[in-house]
Amino acid sequence: MTPDANNGLKNERISNAPWGTFEGKDVFLFRLKNASGAYVELTNYGATLVSVVVPDKTGNLESVVLGFPSLEGYLHDRCYIGSTIGRFANRIGNARFTLDGVTYALDKNDNTNSNHGGPSGFHARVFDFAISDDAVTFMLTSENGEGGFPGKIDFKVKYSWSDDCALAIRFNAVADKRTVLNFTNHAYFNLSPGDGDILNHELTLHADSLASTDKQYIPTGVIAPANDLLFKRHKIRERVKVSDNTMTGVNSYYILNPKEDKILRPAGKMTAQSSGRTLDVFTTYPGVQVYTGDFLHASHTSNLSRPPASFDGLCLECQHYPDAPNHPNFPSTVFDAGQVYDETIVYKFGVTA
Repeated sequence: MTPDANNGLKNERISNAPWGTFEGKDVFLFRLKNASGAYVELTNYGATLVSVVVPDKTGNLESVVLGFPSLEGYLHDRCYIGSTIGRFANRIGNARFTLDGVTYALDKNDNTNSNHGGPSGFHARVFDFAISDDAVTFMLTSENGEGGFPGKIDFKVKYSWSDDCALAIRFNAVADKRTVLNFTNHAYFNLSPGDGDILNHELTLHADSLASTDKQYIPTGVIAPANDLLFKRHKIRERVKVSDNTMTGVNSYYILNPKEDKILRPAGKMTAQSSGRTLDVFTTYPGVQVYTGDFLHASHTSNLSRPPASFDGLCLECQHYPDAPNHPNFPSTVFDAGQVYDETIVYKFGVTA
């Protein structure tokens, strides 16, 4: 699709520029600017969130998500920085599941497991796109059998950016046969990038329980109280364990407290005292994967003026339950042919009073 996908109409809020090519397909960088001058940058490579540039308490503008200044960084990234995740976010144990009596073997990319759709996931695909007055929508068709998943799906993700600095991400998909689906965005947030890591960020989650996992982060099927992993205005460092000079953070799926079905509800709030920036998260999803970036690394320089490293960013990945196809007690992620997948995440940025 050409960059004049808004039918040639001039758009004062959204601009785009060529950003390279991948596998013979053109890649573009898009900028969505609001009335205050704060802006979001996206690329159709991986339908990726590249930057969110918002003011701190002094008015200083910085990006509060990790990202790379060029396409090259994303082509070599192995940590899904800012990527759209599909076909199935998070892990599927033993890279297999059974649906309607048929066992599907998935591509493995995390020991013996499948993670984030496997090596052929959406994070490394070039999307088509369309530009509207206030949003950019990325579109992709995933053929039957890709990554081992059944069904051909038509997928789209819409990013919109409001004047009050709310980034809404809406995921839609339709399959031509019964399949499993789970999409999210894998942004790494750092509300005070000048400080380095996110260990002093304060986090509250509207969740009192989580999905227990084994050592490979595969759910056991048990839903347990969060206990010492509860976040109620706790600093990230308070939930980090230190043993033999090794820091182990959080990589857990939190079950959000009950809500009316399909109504956006608050999932959590993060604050960085030094910058004064805040992030409120709202979603239609039933839970959120919190990942403190323990294994974050890259070979290319990011917006931090160096390659990202452990604990440089925090992921708040709203999504369906991980490994749900293998746990009948989890809410189903099975979608019938023609059934519409429709979920939303809103990240709203602000500053403390």
